[in-house]
Amino acid sequence: MEVVEEDPYRFRIARRARMRVPGVVFASRDLLSHAEKALEQVVNVAALPGIVGASYAMPDVHWGYGFPIGGVAATDVADGGVVSPGGVGFDISCGVRLLAADCDRAAIGPALPAIMDGLGQDTPRGAVTGAVWHLGSDRLLERVLAGGSRYAVEEGHGEDGDLRRCEDDGAVADADTGQVGARARERGLGQVGSLGSGNHFLEVQEVAEVYDEPVAAAFGLALGQVCVMIHCGSRGRGHQICSDHVRAMDRAMRRYGIEVPDRQLACVPVDSPEGRAYLGAMAAAANYARANRQLLGELSRRVFRREAGVPLTLVYDVSHNLAKIEEHEVDAAPRTLCVHRKGATRALPPGHPDLPADLRGVGQPVLIPGTMGTCSYVLTGVPRGAAFHSTCHGAGREKSRHQAARGVSGRELRARLEARGIAVRASSWRGLAEETPEAYKDVSAVVEASEGAGLCRRVVRLVPLGVVKG
Repeated sequence: MEVVEEDPYRFRIARRARMRVPGVVFASRDLLSHAEKALEQVVNVAALPGIVGASYAMPDVHWGYGFPIGGVAATDVADGGVVSPGGVGFDISCGVRLLAADCDRAAIGPALPAIMDGLGQDTPRGAVTGAVWHLGSDRLLERVLAGGSRYAVEEGHGEDGDLRRCEDDGAVADADTGQVGARARERGLGQVGSLGSGNHFLEVQEVAEVYDEPVAAAFGLALGQVCVMIHCGSRGRGHQICSDHVRAMDRAMRRYGIEVPDRQLACVPVDSPEGRAYLGAMAAAANYARANRQLLGELSRRVFRREAGVPLTLVYDVSHNLAKIEEHEVDAAPRTLCVHRKGATRALPPGHPDLPADLRGVGQPVLIPGTMGTCSYVLTGVPRGAAFHSTCHGAGREKSRHQAARGVSGRELRARLEARGIAVRASSWRGLAEETPEAYKDVSAVVEASEGAGLCRRVVRLVPLGVVKG
C-alpha cells in the first residue's frame, strides 16, 4: 500500500476499495519499519460502518485481533455507527495505575530488598487463579462488576481520594451484569486482585527526569521520588466476555446488512440490542479491571508501610482498552461517537470537564509503561489533541513471545537486569524471557513520536528499581 508522509510524525493511507475514511498513522519512519501487517488492519478498520475522521494508529502500533493494537476509531452513533469488540481487545480495560511514595530513592534504599521480597511474595500472579480479594459468592462479584474501584473502596480496600484520581471516578457507568455469561463469571470469581502474566507487571520506579515541574507537581511527582506502576486488566473475565460477544455479533451482522473485510472485525450498530449488550458487559469487565488494580494498589501500600513505613498516594489510573460514548466535533458539528481505543490511551487536555478539579488546569496524567530494564513515562493531554484526544499506550511489541524466548533465557535476563541494579521477582523463567526488552519497540522513540505528532506532552520519565512479573 502507499503510505504518504505528511510531516515527520504523520502518515496517510489514502482511501481505496472499501475504505470509508483514510488511514492516519502517527509514527516515525523507523517505528513503521515492522508495521506492515498492522497497517493492513488500519485499512480494514477504515471500512467499518459509521466511522468518522480516519482510522488512526498510534506510534506503538502492531498487529492484533481485528483492530491493530494501537488503533483508534470512532463511529457516529446516529449515523449507523457500530461497536466492535475487536476495537477494545480481549483484555478489557487493561490499563495502568501509578502510585507515588512520600520519599525519594535515597530514603527508601535500605528497605528496597525487603519491599521487593514482600511484593514478590504477596502479589498473586501467573495464569492460574489466586487473588488478594476472595469474593466467595456471585452476589459480591455482582457488586464488583457494577461498582469497580468504588465498591472496593467502600469495602475498605483503598482511600476516598483514590476515586478522584481514577478515570470515570473508579467505575464505568451503565454496566449490565446480566450480559456477563456464566463462564465469564466463573473465571472472574477467583482473580480480582491478581496480576496475571504476559506483559503485565508491578514495578517500583524512580522519577529520573522532570520535563515540566509545575505539571509534575500538580500530579504529585518530583525528581528522585519513588513510585509504583501497576499494569494489568480484567484477566480471564474480559477475555471471555470478548469471545462471547464476538460470536454473537458474527451471527447478527447479516441481519443488519453489515459486511466487514475481516471476520475479526465483527460488529453491530451501537444502538442495537447486541450493541447495547456488549457495551453493558464491557463496562462490567472494565469495573472488574478497575477493582483489580485497586486491590493491587492496596497490596503495594501494605508492603510499603510494613517494610519502610512509607505511604503511597494514587497519581492516576487509566485504561487503554475501552470503547467510550463521547461527544466530539466532526466537520464543525457536535456528534455522539463510540470511540474505540485499543492499545491507546485517552489524553484529555487542560480544561476538559471529565478531569478532576485539581487536574483541570494541567490536563490528564497519561501513563506509558515501558519494558523491563528501560523506562516509563508520564505524559499529559494537550489542547486540540488529534485522534479524539488519544495517544500511545506503551512500547509496542515487535517480536512474538516465541521469538523473544529464543533469544535469551529467563535466568540470563534476570542476571542482566540485576547487574544493573534492577531487582527481579518472576514466577516463570519462560514468562520472563518472553518479555525481554528486545521484544519491544523503543518506548522513548514511541513517546517522542507521540509528542511530535501533537498527541501529548512529556511530564516525567521513570526508571525501574525492581519488577514483579507473572
